[in-house]
Amino acid sequence: MAAMKPTISTPTITSAHAQQAWSVTQILQLYERPFLDLLHEAQTVHRAYHQPSTVQLSSLLSIKTGACPEDCAYCPQSARHDTGGKQEALMPLEDVLEAARKAQANGAQRFCMGAAWRSPTARQLDSVVEMVGAVKALGLETCVTLGMLKEGQAERLRDAGLDYYNHNLDTSPEFYGNIITTRSYQDRLDTLERVRNAGVHVCCGGIVGMGESRKERAGLIAQLANLSPYPESVPVNNLVKVAGTPLETTPDIDPFEFVRTVAVARITMPRAVVRLSAGRETMSDAVQALCFMAGANSIFYGEQLLTTANPQVNQDQQLFQRLGLTAAPDNPATAAFEHDSQATPA
Repeated sequence: MAAMKPTISTPTITSAHAQQAWSVTQILQLYERPFLDLLHEAQTVHRAYHQPSTVQLSSLLSIKTGACPEDCAYCPQSARHDTGGKQEALMPLEDVLEAARKAQANGAQRFCMGAAWRSPTARQLDSVVEMVGAVKALGLETCVTLGMLKEGQAERLRDAGLDYYNHNLDTSPEFYGNIITTRSYQDRLDTLERVRNAGVHVCCGGIVGMGESRKERAGLIAQLANLSPYPESVPVNNLVKVAGTPLETTPDIDPFEFVRTVAVARITMPRAVVRLSAGRETMSDAVQALCFMAGANSIFYGEQLLTTANPQVNQDQQLFQRLGLTAAPDNPATAAFEHDSQATPA
């Protein structure tokens, strides 16, 4: 007689359990479930909080490229890596607005602006504040990623109309020192706390495929899921290996392991928007479809991310048509959090 498989406890989908404390062990148990069982549970959670066939579209623009003093091992913008990447000063406001209008015309709902800084100066922030206000006036949601924030900077961005601040944890605390030495894990958590205290939505995720173990991937998910509250937006990046970076020869992550990571993020953070971010350029349509089945409901949409390629707009539109997906009419994170506030505990 075959041995019975142990039952793995996962949260009931009610507001009383929407923010469960997750241990690394519990998350590893999710990872180790049979693949189809894991996807079924992730899809069940996803349908309880989100419209299953809608995807939020974000566009990303590098407003200041290269010469970053940080040593992130994956990043072609680091001044410490010889990648042959370009270095550009902060873009003029009108050029940013032209890119935002193009993204909006192509269907993007959120416009994200990234600058390769360790932390913005007061003068640099003045320029970004002006950009945020101008992009917001177009009717787009706004997001920026500028590095670490000092006291009062998140409030200035909020007052300009900023909706989201992106600041990724990248990986687990245990693996972090293998990837970055120029800022601490606590530095990242401190910036997230400043953003949250200012009343700005948090966009925070990580990168998989950097040579980390499954346990270390589970450690990243545990950190994200146990933030209080967890991020409204969770980008899941697949490492883009760039020549000249320390990670250029890192072995590829198994595509099914990537899909598992998306599913585990969905189960542990049910209300969040889970975004397929960097690395989609090398994903097959079938793998992307599995990611949507696993609960991903956002993509970066456009021809380029900060410095790496992204699937073309018409290619994404064709994939959406083949899968019966449509652009989300509203912010799915807002809808999910409102749903949770109205739910009746069991």
